[in-house]
Amino acid sequence: MAMKVAERWKDRAQRLKREVYALYFACRDPRVPWYAKALAAGVVGYALSPIDLIPDAIPVLGQLDDLVLVPLGVLAIRAMIAPEVLAECREKAATLDQAPRNWVAAAMVVAIWIAIVVAAVVWVIRRTAR
Repeated sequence: MAMKVAERWKDRAQRLKREVYALYFACRDPRVPWYAKALAAGVVGYALSPIDLIPDAIPVLGQLDDLVLVPLGVLAIRAMIAPEVLAECREKAATLDQAPRNWVAAAMVVAIWIAIVVAAVVWVIRRTAR
């Protein structure tokens, strides 16, 4: 029983991964509206980034962002893209032999964490200087 559940989750994860790759191609398709491209770029960038905004080492929250944010983003974007365009993008994604990496999104995540650390240090310095 546990094996079947694990296999189902693994299958769902693979389908989600393929769908993210399809959205990667949709970002480059001229038939996709700009607002769908913008949201897709954010979701794909986050999903393919080698660095998470919330690290997986943080219990529950680290996995929750991947289990909730990415699927919700994919659902929202799928509603914005014409089915025939999405079907073509899925075909391209099925033939993808290597996963694309998004280093720009990784750099943005690092920049956000640096900003949080700097803000925390400034806050601590101001609090202790009183």
